[in-house]
Amino acid sequence: QVQLEESGGGLVQAGGSLRLSCAASGRTFSRYDMAWFRQAPGKEREFVAAIEWGGVTTYYGDAVKGRFTISRDNAKNTVYLQMNSLKPEDTAVYYCAAPGLHRIVVRTNPYEYDYWGQGTQVTISS
Repeated sequence: QVQLEESGGGLVQAGGSLRLSCAASGRTFSRYDMAWFRQAPGKEREFVAAIEWGGVTTYYGDAVKGRFTISRDNAKNTVYLQMNSLKPEDTAVYYCAAPGLHRIVVRTNPYEYDYWGQGTQVTISS
């Protein structure tokens, strides 16, 4: 069974940085693209970033381009989200997600991901 476990959330001041990690288990991690989404209270789940299975190509939501970086270490079965220049509007629960099948094209719609972590809270104070 696929399991995803996020860590690294917390409370930081605006302008600060955080690094989120997502440890995956239950299947061959390196065959699947991975993504981060976030959800703030009263809002829909929002695409943040994704990385294709090989780790070469990355995708970002408009709200985080230039500030966040997604990466993966296939040897450690872990995907990361480095978040810099954080803003109060980045406050949300951040989720790691993975698809059920190997695919070539990375998706940004949360409905196209089958496995989710429990989420980690990120709070940015102004």
